[in-house]
Amino acid sequence: MKINWRDYIESTPDVLRGKPRIKGTRIPVSLILGYLAAGNYTIEKIIEEFPDLTREQIAACLDYARDLSEFEIAAT
Repeated sequence: MKINWRDYIESTPDVLRGKPRIKGTRIPVSLILGYLAAGNYTIEKIIEEFPDLTREQIAACLDYARDLSEFEIAAT
């Protein structure tokens, strides 16, 4: 499933102090990534806990993390 995280994730200074979150919610991307990283939650279990979330939104969180991990800092 090809997901463009920009379609599902937003960050505005007036909500959650600008932390990236699922569009239209107050659910931070870091929460979803933390659940997945801990290994205690499957995508299905996350959706069970947050019924308004979709598989696409969760996949967008992973795509967002992938993009961040590819960020390169220029040597000074």
